[in-house]
Amino acid sequence: MEKYQNLIEKAYEIILVYGPKFILALVVLILGLWIINRLTKVAKKVMVNHKVDVSLIGFVASLTNIGLKVLLLVSVAGMIGIQTTSFIAILGAAGLAVGLALQGTLSNFAGGVMILIFKPYKVGDLIHAQGHLGTVKEIHIFVTILLSPESKTIIIPNGAISNGNITNYTTEGKIRVDLTFGISYESNIKKAKDLLLSIMNNHDKVLQDPPPFVGVSELADSSVNLAVRPHAKPQDYWQVYFDVYEQGKIALDEGGIVIPFPQVDVHLDKNNTVPK
Repeated sequence: MEKYQNLIEKAYEIILVYGPKFILALVVLILGLWIINRLTKVAKKVMVNHKVDVSLIGFVASLTNIGLKVLLLVSVAGMIGIQTTSFIAILGAAGLAVGLALQGTLSNFAGGVMILIFKPYKVGDLIHAQGHLGTVKEIHIFVTILLSPESKTIIIPNGAISNGNITNYTTEGKIRVDLTFGISYESNIKKAKDLLLSIMNNHDKVLQDPPPFVGVSELADSSVNLAVRPHAKPQDYWQVYFDVYEQGKIALDEGGIVIPFPQVDVHLDKNNTVPK
């Protein structure tokens, strides 16, 4: 009988010591799970309102939800009295190992998150990045896919593209097309400029704001080089590029403007005698 009494007293003592902790931990667990679920929903709503990519929304929401729940369970275990130091050390070591193994992948993931949030470019934009020029075809969480003017598919890791220079030709809604025409030194510069301006002013894809420009850019060895600068919408860049070159050549030929070949003038000194 005394033995049972001791057991009851022991149980009563344990309840007195650990009961309040257990109840408090249970309350914290329930309340914490509710808060985490609410935070996850709010985060999803914020990302949807900011038009973040759908695949990124699900991934970030799940990752955040799991991470917060792990921290909550560790905190609750500590409140009950369970030693969590070893558990945290194991989690830290595992996280470090995974991070080192996936260093490049995590860098690309972080780059993809930054791109989708800050939107330096979007699908359909003409950009130059990592030495490649192309139209953005797809933006994934780890890579960005470009379509080059040669119809080549270019896959660039987001880690590299987010840490490098990006030139977006679509942001302003217009792009300057840089062309060069060489005419002979004997040709009429004003006439050549008027012919080229006429071609650009009559082209339906060449923008008039800012107006097309033609000016002398260089006095080269064999030609006077004219800088021809029409502006076009990014999607019309290549059409304007090829049309102005072709139509410009035809107009200069019909106008009697000579486009010279490279040439070298050789001067002989008649007084110079060749030794025998």
